[in-house]
Amino acid sequence: MRKMAIYPGTFDPLSNGHLDVITRSADLFDEILVAVAQSSAKKPMFSLEDRVEMVKLATKNLSNVKCVGFDNLLADFAKQNGVRFLVRGLRVVSDFEYEIQMGYANTSLNAELDTIYFMPSLENAFISSSVVRNILTHKGKISHIVPEEVFMYIKKKGMSCM
Repeated sequence: MRKMAIYPGTFDPLSNGHLDVITRSADLFDEILVAVAQSSAKKPMFSLEDRVEMVKLATKNLSNVKCVGFDNLLADFAKQNGVRFLVRGLRVVSDFEYEIQMGYANTSLNAELDTIYFMPSLENAFISSSVVRNILTHKGKISHIVPEEVFMYIKKKGMSCM
């Protein structure tokens, strides 16, 4: 039986921290499904299609990673895809407080779900999508905190970034 996991998020945009978690979890599971949430409540900077494409570009060399968009409850999405494991990243204590609530909520909706938490490597510990978006909004340098494919995609979309 193949061991599969879902790594859900808005990935607005995908950062080196996200890619770090994807790469490390891909070493543990037979298949990682990166599930990009529509998440209209968060008012993403990039469209769902753009976010899915950025993830696909950045993970193209990881043969056991697939990426799809979704717009339903994560617990239901996991059940529909026959997945029992969720992968989440934890950078700081406030992440843990939020993630443990979400983990319990997901398990209350789908008792078969288990959540596994990864700490990013030290060089990626400060990176979040909101940091990337803030720098991007002010036309700052993001090339060192996002995968090269994401940087090139954003540049190609006509956004000013270094």
